[in-house]
Amino acid sequence: MTTATAPAPTTTAPERERIGARAVRVLTKAPMQVVLIIVALVWLIPTIGLFLTSLMSAQDAAENGWWRIFAEPSLATFDNYRAIFENDDITSSLVTTALIAVGGTALPIIVAALAAYAFAWLEFPGRDWLFVIVIGLLVVPVQMALIPMFSLYNDTGIFDTVISLILFHTAFGLPFAIFLLRNFFIGIPKELLEAARMDGASEWRIFLRVVLPLGLPAIAALAVFQFIWTWNDLIVALTLARETQPITVAIFSQLRQFGANLDLISPAAFISMVIPLALFFAFQRYFVQGLLAGAVK
Repeated sequence: MTTATAPAPTTTAPERERIGARAVRVLTKAPMQVVLIIVALVWLIPTIGLFLTSLMSAQDAAENGWWRIFAEPSLATFDNYRAIFENDDITSSLVTTALIAVGGTALPIIVAALAAYAFAWLEFPGRDWLFVIVIGLLVVPVQMALIPMFSLYNDTGIFDTVISLILFHTAFGLPFAIFLLRNFFIGIPKELLEAARMDGASEWRIFLRVVLPLGLPAIAALAVFQFIWTWNDLIVALTLARETQPITVAIFSQLRQFGANLDLISPAAFISMVIPLALFFAFQRYFVQGLLAGAVK
């Protein structure tokens, strides 16, 4: 008795064409992907070097270099990080930086969202001219306002305080924030707002229940951008603060004795860098989507 055997599968011409097309696409993209990987590695080398330096004692890092840790993993230690959190100057600077960054992010977002809604959907005299002025404020450099704001803060008695730095970052963050959110809000379908008005919703209710939820990508992008800018600020804090030092100023003050304080500077700098970087990666899809707001109509 003979048994029937199934015919061997054959690759049809369309399947071969699809496989060939995929192979061509892979080979075409491969050089660019290799270049991007090399560029990414080059950009990561300083970050990796800073992290490995933060795991070494000041003497080992100065004498052997951070790359020595690959040959001698025993050089790595977390004593530097334990010392950081036992250092009152660094911990207080981190708390101060967090207060400034959170306040300097939340306040301009609230004000800019209200202004952007007005510029996008409310009719009032001089609206277009006011928006042109807001756009013009984007080109005003921060350095131009440091001395006038220094005098103003002295006169009002808020110099060298957290609130003064928050107000400064709010003032210089508002033009870009209004521009970004206005471009996003104006892309919301007008029919949604008209339907809400027909249902008896007030402008405040429309703003809170319709516009804000739909504008979340742009708001998240703005929050990331403003937080990173405020967290990494150095020049404003150096000019407008003395005792109220954020982490950037605290690290800068240690540079005068860099060799002796390497075990303090490297972990503090790495912590200062990781926090905004983690925030960016957590919201990067909103960041890209928000920056493209209003680019296509």
